[in-house]
Amino acid sequence: MEEDERAVEFKGLFEDPAFICEDSLFSDYSTPIARFQDDITWLRPQEICPSPALFPDNTNDGHAKQGLLGDCWFLCACTILLKYQHLMNKVVPPAQPQWGERGYRGSFLFRLWQHGCWTEVTVDDRLPCLSGKLCFSRCQSPTAFWVALLEKAYAKLQGSYERLWAGQVSEALVDLTGGLAERWSLGDCGTEEDQGRGSSDSDWVRRRRLDLDLLHAVREGCSVSCSVHSAPGGASELGQFHALSVMEWVDVRTVERGGVRLIRIRNPWGRRCWEGAWRESGEGWNSLDPACTLNLLGRAQEAEFWVDETEFLLQFDDVTVGYPINEEGHLQSIYSAPVCPIGKLLTHSHQTSDRWVKGHSAGGCRNNSSFGSNPQFWLRVFERGEVLVSLLQHRKYSRNTGHHYTQSPEEGSSTTQHQHYQAIALHMWKVEKKCLNLSGTLNSPPCASTHCHAYEREVVLHTHLEPGCHLLIPSTFLQGGEGSFLLRVFSSSPTSLSAVKTPGPSLPLVTEGEWETNYLQGAWVTGSSAGGSRNFLSHWQNPRFPVTMGDNIAGSTGVNVRVTLHQNCPDTDLQAIGFHLYKTPEGQEQAESTVPREEEPVASCIPHCYTQAVSLACCLPPGAYVIVPSTYQPDSPGQFTLTVARKIHRRVVKSQERLGRAIQEVSHISVMRS
Repeated sequence: MEEDERAVEFKGLFEDPAFICEDSLFSDYSTPIARFQDDITWLRPQEICPSPALFPDNTNDGHAKQGLLGDCWFLCACTILLKYQHLMNKVVPPAQPQWGERGYRGSFLFRLWQHGCWTEVTVDDRLPCLSGKLCFSRCQSPTAFWVALLEKAYAKLQGSYERLWAGQVSEALVDLTGGLAERWSLGDCGTEEDQGRGSSDSDWVRRRRLDLDLLHAVREGCSVSCSVHSAPGGASELGQFHALSVMEWVDVRTVERGGVRLIRIRNPWGRRCWEGAWRESGEGWNSLDPACTLNLLGRAQEAEFWVDETEFLLQFDDVTVGYPINEEGHLQSIYSAPVCPIGKLLTHSHQTSDRWVKGHSAGGCRNNSSFGSNPQFWLRVFERGEVLVSLLQHRKYSRNTGHHYTQSPEEGSSTTQHQHYQAIALHMWKVEKKCLNLSGTLNSPPCASTHCHAYEREVVLHTHLEPGCHLLIPSTFLQGGEGSFLLRVFSSSPTSLSAVKTPGPSLPLVTEGEWETNYLQGAWVTGSSAGGSRNFLSHWQNPRFPVTMGDNIAGSTGVNVRVTLHQNCPDTDLQAIGFHLYKTPEGQEQAESTVPREEEPVASCIPHCYTQAVSLACCLPPGAYVIVPSTYQPDSPGQFTLTVARKIHRRVVKSQERLGRAIQEVSHISVMRS
């Protein structure tokens, strides 16, 4: 088609300005696809075939087939969508106008799970091609395009197609389902003595023999994939670091009355490449009844092959299991399957976000005395049940571009994890009450943990808990390691999850009654009033708000106060915020009030948190105070609102005059600019 004719035919169709075709391929030209940069053209599906559709009529023709891009890990995760329609509908909203239909505008909408919520991603349908054919991933059917378009949406979310080169199946499974996935090593598990003493190897916790019997009850709902780290004996063609999908496993009887477990595997390359005993003409089939052989070989579609369990454990290096998710969105446990025939449902879930900040809340592992400064959370269990706690760290970002660090050109490589993620772990302690001796608790053994810090995006702690309160501490291995994370809890019984807050002064707080509220506006300005936290000498450059607390009732111990700091910005631009209350020296005029630099605060709302608002409720003795709100890092500009609410103690009196005089005793709040 001539360029002018093409422009007329496709006039008015959507062209994504946020993911421009020519700029969407590469991040740093570090992968083998860089050699094709001058040859790739962009075509819409109706230019590639005469009758395009999102999905084929035959489900088997909708399976993914890998192209030049090294994203086998992503394609293996896509298999679960084709297997379960309710998961597919979540990612690919149904009833979207397609080619030739009324309402078609050249764009498609997808939903992908990121950082705890579903994110809508819209892309145009221009796809990368070589010689008029798709050069990256596609469906087995040349007329179906859901895989190619979903791949483009995922590339847009990551920043480029090149960023899909190499990855972990577990990450893509979570991004496509919002659920959980775990990875097991199939390598040598070591001796019982090695396992008993708890190796310091960060991968030790996952180095356990895969037991497919464990998954028997949930095998119809879970996703299973396998991968090789080096060329296996059965298929030297696979090379290094390749992921494949496990489609099913069956137990069959041999003609000699023995038993064998066979596993059907799909290669995303779209072709069979296995030379083991159970290849299509292999000698393994001679041990089975001919009818059984014909049945099993008939199940193997294009690109699929069979192996027995012994060969599977010998030739493959690890396995990834995605938890089943029912139509209501509840996870099914894979651990409880042996005692629960249908797989126990984890019907209760919670999540919260936080971050490790260097010099403040990045305390490192338990080997460091600063371990207790890591973010801490209360997990309260109301009934005995099964509990899964997930710690998911956000990927590191480049300081220059704001995008992810690039990946190694080795597809599926696990050796590049260190540059993307920190080694992370979760520890849990059972406590009798929330008012605990933190130092004493942390010096005692945890009741549950992930054992070792692992260079993974997500680690999962599995346990059964009795009713009570538990302390959760996520940590990086290295002290000072910064990063954001998401903490998730899935349980079979009711639970609650909340952040541990720094307690205020131990004076009694009265919560009921009437309150007087004042709203004060302020701003942190780079170079003048954005001084940062108390860790920095510039802290006293922050705005200061003097407050006088009067004695509302004779004989009262103090004034009940609730202070809230709210930053005025969208969630995407949040700073870590907090504030301190200082006592002003007696005899000083309020308008001239200053606080000695060495003065300790009488109350603090810390650690600084990446949230819209932080709040502190306390009871303060009468006197003059100064509130100093701050961001954690200096020179972090932003606007904020400071809310000061004070309890009004009304006397029961007979005359309106006496009541008026009581109200007038409430102090006046003024604002002093720094």
